Amino acid sequence: MAIQHLKLGRSAEESSQDAAKVRDTVTGILADVTKRGDEAVAELSKKFDNWSPESFRLTQDEIGACLRSLSAGQLEDIKFAQTQVRNFAQAQRESIRDIEIETLPGVVLGHKNMSVDSVACYVPGGKFPLVASAHMGVVTAKVAGVQRIITASPPVQGRPNPAVVAAMHLGGADEIYTFGGVQAIAAMALGTQMIDPVSMVVGPGNAFVAEAKRQLFGRIGIDLIAGPSETLIIADDSVDAEMCATDLLGQAEHGFNTPAVLLTNSMKLAKDTIAEVERILKILPTANTAGVSWHDYGEVIVTDTLEEMVKEADRIASEHVQVMTRDPDYFLKNMKNYGALFLGPRTNVAFGDKVIGTNHTLPTGKAARYTGGLWVGKFIKTCTYQKVLTDEASAMIGSYCSRLCAIEGMIAHGEQANLRVRRYGHRDVPYGTAVPA
Repeated sequence: MAIQHLKLGRSAEESSQDAAKVRDTVTGILADVTKRGDEAVAELSKKFDNWSPESFRLTQDEIGACLRSLSAGQLEDIKFAQTQVRNFAQAQRESIRDIEIETLPGVVLGHKNMSVDSVACYVPGGKFPLVASAHMGVVTAKVAGVQRIITASPPVQGRPNPAVVAAMHLGGADEIYTFGGVQAIAAMALGTQMIDPVSMVVGPGNAFVAEAKRQLFGRIGIDLIAGPSETLIIADDSVDAEMCATDLLGQAEHGFNTPAVLLTNSMKLAKDTIAEVERILKILPTANTAGVSWHDYGEVIVTDTLEEMVKEADRIASEHVQVMTRDPDYFLKNMKNYGALFLGPRTNVAFGDKVIGTNHTLPTGKAARYTGGLWVGKFIKTCTYQKVLTDEASAMIGSYCSRLCAIEGMIAHGEQANLRVRRYGHRDVPYGTAVPA
């Protein structure tokens, strides 16, 4: 049986955004913030969010008020989620080791792992204030050892979102700002009179935030350029349509352009899932969002073999891949392109998004072909060093270096090597010539 598409999403041409408009808008905002600093940020915040406080940075009293507005149970739930994220990030950090080895007699090479000095963690507002994004950015950066962590999130209904602020504070943020969009990214990355610039910006956001990070990359570091959330469910007839449909719509409610794909080797499950999605959409409170994503971007693909399923899954390279088959470890062993795997029906993408401990800032738009998601290592710089301990080692390496520089015609480079050969090897090497073999 050939691969069949029972349902197709919009074509690449149809689903493409007006990238030029987004790019030009972002370029203008970045230039404005660069030129006018706080004044531009205030005007843009008023324009886009109708938000113009005396200061965008929250005071300790304002942070305290946000925490007091939450119940003890809500605070405990936030703390529980952060503990899971912290524990896994700590295990990841401990896997990153400094090394130092003697590669040749008298030649010592090594690397040190050092945290970035300052990071801005952005938490989007939009349809949903993503409390969990504060855990993913702030807690992970803290575990990595980042010394200065600042955060920003747009106002929600005319005020800072208490749960987001609480998560930022409990996670260990040093500065908390209530503003959003390109102006927030620009202010934190470039600096203003109010904010000292950071070395790196992380966190998800809309198309304008993603474009701002893309344009700023190079002047600052970023985690990745995240587009709309994506989910792929790989299933066989060991699970039912209700579970597949529920998990597809669980991600489709993120926005109006969220791809949700079912990949199965069961024609019955494929057809049943399509019907079940339509049933659930009639009772789902967020159906106005999830339904648009499903109808415009949802796909159902039927294959014959497991090998075909792996090939299709790697072609799709989805941000989230949930595997509900008799042998989910087959896909763990054989798949190459994914942001995160969720193996077996007992887990799901929402666990990863909110609480289980893995990071939910993941590659989209097929970026899983070349990168993983945000993790503690993203905040770490691995920097090398070298030491030559003996005269003999310096002269020996210098001889090879001299001849290799001559191959490239780099005379001044070669003289760096020749000088060591003369001084430490006590050999007469004419200026500008290579050391004989």
